Amino acid sequence: MKQSIFCTILISIFLFTALPVTALAGDEGTGQKAVLVTGASTGLGRKIAEDLAGMGFHVYAGARKQKDLDALDAIENIQAVRLDVTIQEEIDAAVTTVEKGGKGLYGLVNNAGVFTGGPLIEVDVEDYEWIMDVNVTGVYRVTQAFAPMIIESQGRITTISSISGINSGRFFGHYTMSKHAVEAYTDSLAVEMQKFGVAVSAIEPGNYNSAIGATAMKNMASSLSVEDSRFYKDELTEWVGGSWDREKYKEPDEVSEAAQHFFTNDKPLRRYMVVPSEPEAAWAIDKAIEEVVQYNQWQAYSYTREQLIEKLDAALEKAGK
Repeated sequence: MKQSIFCTILISIFLFTALPVTALAGDEGTGQKAVLVTGASTGLGRKIAEDLAGMGFHVYAGARKQKDLDALDAIENIQAVRLDVTIQEEIDAAVTTVEKGGKGLYGLVNNAGVFTGGPLIEVDVEDYEWIMDVNVTGVYRVTQAFAPMIIESQGRITTISSISGINSGRFFGHYTMSKHAVEAYTDSLAVEMQKFGVAVSAIEPGNYNSAIGATAMKNMASSLSVEDSRFYKDELTEWVGGSWDREKYKEPDEVSEAAQHFFTNDKPLRRYMVVPSEPEAAWAIDKAIEEVVQYNQWQAYSYTREQLIEKLDAALEKAGK
């Protein structure tokens, strides 16, 4: 019996520099740059789409449901596009729509994502395959389909990752696996696109107000049976019974600001960790440091503390800190 659990998960990002407002320069006809945002019906994707449109970008906003498409179409500078990132036919149709729009495509925001969790040794393989299909293969499909247009415009590609792409925890494994994959994808894609003048980044949010909790609870009602757990009944009971209310968190303005910085700044960053509080920043940074220490153990070429500090100083200097 299925053990799948849809959960709220920590999502985060590296601190970003102050956001400058720069003039938009796009196609010769309108002067607008065009950006595609997947998963734009609610939450982070909706906020990013609305704010980029408010800055003057022409935003192609991807959504799956007709009511969401209608709502997006009603916003100035937004053109709704039916787009399920797991359906190649819809991706191909979206490419045709953007091509016919005549504005080209300067930017892509891979935001569409899903959330599932639970014990790694109990959740069905089908549920694992589902989250990877959306969160990883979906990013792969969409980026591959729109890459020629972005290369032509020497544009930019960002993917919404998470601080869960840096860290993990009990029952978060499926989601964090997908976000770790996004981190690796970002680094490889950035190197490969550099020759074309295309910038690539990952935005890594922490806990912000979104519809994640409500979606998780809705899905859990039909997919989760704690009693069927062989090894984790008590832990799952506690976890499922915890707070799923996201309204206590800040609005995702800072996440949108990271996207705005990426698309408008002359020196876009590779990573934008965006978190609402110092403890969440520490959760991610401490994990990164812990892994550096682990890499430095049990191998023939370990560095001393002084050498590690020198390397940190060099990295800070390279980043302009």
